[in-house]
Amino acid sequence: MRLRERVAIVTGGARGLGRAFALRLAGEGARVMVMNIVLQDRDLADMKETVRQIQDLGGEARFFEGDVSSENGCRAMAEATLSAFGRVDILINNAAVYEGLVRKPFDQIDLGEWDRVMRVNIKGAFLCVRAVYPAMKAQQYGKIVNLCSETAFTGSHGFVHYVTSKGGILAMTRALAVELGPHNICINAVAPGFTDTEASRSLADVHKYDTSRTPLQRLGTPDDITGAALFLASPESDFITGQTVVVDGGRYMH
Repeated sequence: MRLRERVAIVTGGARGLGRAFALRLAGEGARVMVMNIVLQDRDLADMKETVRQIQDLGGEARFFEGDVSSENGCRAMAEATLSAFGRVDILINNAAVYEGLVRKPFDQIDLGEWDRVMRVNIKGAFLCVRAVYPAMKAQQYGKIVNLCSETAFTGSHGFVHYVTSKGGILAMTRALAVELGPHNICINAVAPGFTDTEASRSLADVHKYDTSRTPLQRLGTPDDITGAALFLASPESDFITGQTVVVDGGRYMH
C-alpha cells in the first residue's frame, strides 16, 4: 500500500469525485478526514456514507462539517485531523462550486454567484493550504493536490467564473510550490477534462458529449482522475511540484 501510515484530508468528500478520492486514498492505506459543508440533511448523510464505505473496506476515517471559505473552519478542520490521527500528510483540495451552475454569457452572470465561485474555488483552496501548512512544515513533508480543470487551458462558453477560478488554481499551485518547496511540501494540480461524475450529470447529458476530438475516444471516469491524484499524493512523486497534470484523454496537449 502506497499510503500506509499517511493521513489525508479530502475536502468536498461527501459524494461524487470527493468520495472517489477518499475511497482511493483509503484503499492505499491512508487514514482519511472527510470534510464537507453541511447545507442540507443530504450533505451530512452523504459524508457519513463516505466514512462508512471506507470503514467497510477496513479503513479508518472521520468526517468534519466545515466551510472551506471560512478561515476558522479550515483551522478547525486541521486541528480535528491532528487530534484524531496525529499528523497531516496529504490534502486533496476538491471542494468547489460546480454542480448546478448554469451557463450564461459573461455579462449576465450574477455578481453574487461570481463571488461565491471565487470564494469557494480559490479562497477555499488557499485557506485549506494555510491550515495544514504548520503541521506539514513541522514534519518536513506534505503532499497537496489541487483540483484544476482542462477549461483553464481551453476556456468554456458561459462558464467564465468557473474557468477563471480554475485558472487561479493553476497559478496558485505554481506560486505556492516556490514557497512550500524548502519545507519538502509538494503541491501539484490535476486538471480533468469533462468527466462522468454526479456533478457533470447535473449540468449536461454526459452521453451526448462529443469525444471525436479526444484521442482516447471516451469520456473520463472518476478512476482516471483519482489515479492521477493518487500518484501525486504518493512517494512516487516526491520530486514533482508546481505541475498541473491534464487528465482528459489527450483532448488538450501541452
